[in-house]
Order: sequence, then structure tokens, then C-alpha cells
Amino acid sequence: MTLLDLALTRAVKARALELGFDAVAIGPATPEHAPAFERWLDAGFGASMTYLERTRADRVDPELLLPGARSTITVALSYNPGEATNADDWTPVARYARGTDYHDVIRPRLKTLVSFLREAGGPRIESRATIDTSAVLERDLAARAGLGWFGKNTNLLSEKLGSYFFIGVVLTTATLSFDDPVPDRCGTCTACLDACPTKAFVGPYVLDARRCISYLTIELRGDVPPELRPAVTDWVFGCDVCQEVCPWNRKAAPGREPAFTPRQSLGALPSLLTLDDAAFRARFRGTAITRARRAGLLRNVALTLGNRPEARPAARAALGAALDDPDPVVRRAATWSLGRIAERDPEAESTSIVDDEG
Repeated sequence: MTLLDLALTRAVKARALELGFDAVAIGPATPEHAPAFERWLDAGFGASMTYLERTRADRVDPELLLPGARSTITVALSYNPGEATNADDWTPVARYARGTDYHDVIRPRLKTLVSFLREAGGPRIESRATIDTSAVLERDLAARAGLGWFGKNTNLLSEKLGSYFFIGVVLTTATLSFDDPVPDRCGTCTACLDACPTKAFVGPYVLDARRCISYLTIELRGDVPPELRPAVTDWVFGCDVCQEVCPWNRKAAPGREPAFTPRQSLGALPSLLTLDDAAFRARFRGTAITRARRAGLLRNVALTLGNRPEARPAARAALGAALDDPDPVVRRAATWSLGRIAERDPEAESTSIVDDEG
């Protein structure tokens, strides 16, 4: 390690903080838990996220993405609202998705950091900015760099930031000084594992996505399995339960990025069932919620309304109208929820339900 390398390391860290990131750490460009990731995939825990299998080789070996990669610059950007709530009606949406899509916030800053590396380190340095849309094991690389440690809920944890933060990674051929990894500080705590509504954790540090509410409400296309529909009660996009109960998040500093504050009210859940494709795109343009697509979000809303006793009076009319939705996934979710309301509240006004399975 030369003095020039050390100077570049200090300069890169300072620039990352100037760009608004809450923390920065530097480590090797080789993931430590690649074998565990491959075992996880082979066990089927990745569910229908076939892109993970397609990009398996790249994730295991970052040099396939950037030949000659030596170092990773990993950054954290908090989305923790702190004591201030992000508007009461946004509670059914995971905190990370309530404001501007984080990709649009982080990506330009990472590109600026890449440009700085080339200017400060010379034209021979090659770098590549990645977020979770690129084929890297970003949490693994961030843990190796010392940005935090793996919690038992598989999130990266930081003493300062808890787990409510996004991770950005810059792969680079530059030789930089590495930070020390952070030891696991979860101890004997199992709050996250115990609180999971669907018991999605096979064990500490191992999540079965097939049972995870975040997967079911965001990534899953089609119908939520019948045995898991009753669990879609509190969340229409994502799930924060395993983070809400984490002691480290109670101590975490609030985020400073205004882009992650909601731009407007979410609105009453029954009203979301009236959104057509154009209205959905207009309403949620520029947010991560578009990941679920219209059919996914309205499916989740329908299931939630069927599972919430307090929502039934307003829910019945909205669900009844959703029986005529152009998307069969939404129709089936509305059918199931109306049946659940009738089953749990037999004195409710009857609604004609047509089974749309065929």
C-alpha cells in the first residue's frame, strides 16, 4: 500500500460523505458468503426470482462484471424517518418505498463517485457503480468492508444506522486501503425471527423468500398461496416487521434525505382498487411501488381489506367492484376477501361472489 493509495482512499471517503451518504467503508472485491448464497439458491429459497439464478456466476465473482476489480467502495444512505412518521396512511407500505425511488437518488451519486475516482486516481482506473439492480452480493461486500454486520433477519445492521438504509457499491480496479469488518452484535437476540408473521426464517441468517411478506407483495406475480393470504393484513407493499422489532433500529439516527419523504398521501386503501393502469402509473411514478405493478398492488390491497375487520364496511363495496377488474389476479383476490368477510362476519350484507378460478 503506497502513500498515493492511502491518499486516494481518504479522498474517496471524503467525497462519498460530501455526496450525502451517511457512511462509507472500503473492502475487497470478493464476497465472503458466495457458497452460502449458492446453497440458498439450490434450496429453492429464492422462489420465483429467477434473475438470481441467471446472474449467479456474476454475483459469486465480481470480476465477471469488472475485470481486475480489487476493491469495493460501499456506501449507506438512511431512509429512517425517526420519530416523525411518514404520514399515517403510509403505514401499510415499507418505509423504503414511501418516497422517491432510491435508485434514482443513489445512482447519480455513485456515478459521480466513479468520475471522481478516475479524476483523482488516473485514467487507468476502471470502476463500476452498482445498486441492487446489478448482479452483486451487495450486503456481503458491504459486510466485508465493515459497513455493518449481517443480522439474523439477513439485513445489514449498523450501530449508527440500524438497518433502515440503502447500500450502494462501486467496484474498482484501484488499490485502496480496506476497513476492518464489524463483529456480529446481535448476541442471543431473536426478536426478528420470533416476530415474523409467516415464520419465513428457516433459522438465523436464512430467509425462505417463498414465505416472506415482502416477496409475496412485491416480487410474486400471480396469486398469493391460499395458506399465506391471511398474513397479508398489515402490508400492501413490503414488510418492516423484522426491522421494527430490532433493538438496533430503536437506537438508529434518523435519515437526512428529504427525497425519501412521501410526496403526497397514500389515500384510503379501498380507493386504490379503483386505479386503472394509467392512474396507477401516474400515482406511483418515480417510486419503488411500481415494482409490484398494478395487478400486484391491487391484489395486495384486496387481500388486506379482507383480513382487516375494521375495514369491512368500506371494503365490501370496493371489493365488490373489483370483481369486475380486468385483471384475473385482482378478481380472484377480491373473491377470496369477500368470502373471508362473509365467513368471519355472517351478519354482513351478502354479496354475490363468482369464483374466478376458471
